[in-house]
Amino acid sequence: MNPQIAVVDFNRRPFIAIWEVTQACDLACVHCRASAQPDRHPMELSTDEGKMLIDQIAEMQVPVFVLTGGDPLKRPDLFELIAHAHSRGVRVSLTPSATPLLTQDRIQRLKESGLARLAISIDGACAQTHDAFRGLTGSFARTMDAIRWANEIGLPVQINTTFSRRNIGEIDAIVALMEPLRIALWSVFFLVPTGRGKLNDLLSADEFEQIFAKLYSLSKTASFDIKTTEAQHYRRFLLQRRAVERAAGSLIPPAESVVDTIGRAPRGLNDGKGFVFISHLGEVFPSGFLPLSAGNIRHQSLSAIYCESPLFLNLRDTSQLEGKCGVCEFKEICGGSRARAYAITGNPHDEEPCCAYIPRGYVQPRTEAKRHSTLHVLQGA
Repeated sequence: MNPQIAVVDFNRRPFIAIWEVTQACDLACVHCRASAQPDRHPMELSTDEGKMLIDQIAEMQVPVFVLTGGDPLKRPDLFELIAHAHSRGVRVSLTPSATPLLTQDRIQRLKESGLARLAISIDGACAQTHDAFRGLTGSFARTMDAIRWANEIGLPVQINTTFSRRNIGEIDAIVALMEPLRIALWSVFFLVPTGRGKLNDLLSADEFEQIFAKLYSLSKTASFDIKTTEAQHYRRFLLQRRAVERAAGSLIPPAESVVDTIGRAPRGLNDGKGFVFISHLGEVFPSGFLPLSAGNIRHQSLSAIYCESPLFLNLRDTSQLEGKCGVCEFKEICGGSRARAYAITGNPHDEEPCCAYIPRGYVQPRTEAKRHSTLHVLQGA
């Protein structure tokens, strides 16, 4: 395990920093949190500003640094930025879009520039579903080509999948598609209805639990690691399931995972708590799915914003949690998705809307029961 993981103090530095290098993208994904557009914004961070941000990431010793978009390949200085990060000892993961810009030559250049991992999305088990998700015919084929090209040159690959009502029926087929691939990590995203993401596509709490069960079962045999994004309550599910199996004497340790240069996140990671997102304009957010700005790196250091802003301080304070999250015995390792709570209620401290667990002794107030009943109807469950 990366030795940095065990010593990360979420009050002093994040475990994961994500920089949205541009909002420009030639895809039109139905769930895009950025509502990406074809052209670059004239005020996005310059090359020099990007290098200064990378220098701050290096000084803060952030274990995981991700360049995302939009499509990072829309920036002509992308290779220069990755090379600068590599020279500063910063491990970089990249999430490009599967468009004609993602060529075999560019993947080779990415590795030569010092890229540590290529993270690419598979949101359907076939071209029809995936391409509909991504809004561009041919995206699925390019995705599979990119994985093969990265494998051929030894560049570690991560698969990102966002589950919603549009593709939940293909989860088993997606797993079957991935299993023979050489990948380091499957990062499973759960929809947050922000940007182009729609409330009607949001899965119900029971459907979250069904996916959790499949992920847990797969984790025992898969050759790759599995993590969730915006499903913090998967940690609660894991603890509960392992406790039951341990009591029954049937607990089986997970399969040995692929080892590469990107470490795994510790428990308790959440929006603003070990996680920070920097927009293409330099705005600093608790995550890309929680659109509340705490400042701008053009005016303050990233460290000052992360460590001292009232927004980040409040999000790291579990005593601020409301509803059942506030009294839940798992709140220190979970805490629920602050982004999804905000998207549904407008309150980032409200309870996780898609969690089926009822804490011990908790009695749901009538107003909350009514709100959750309305959400259940809107989700089509």
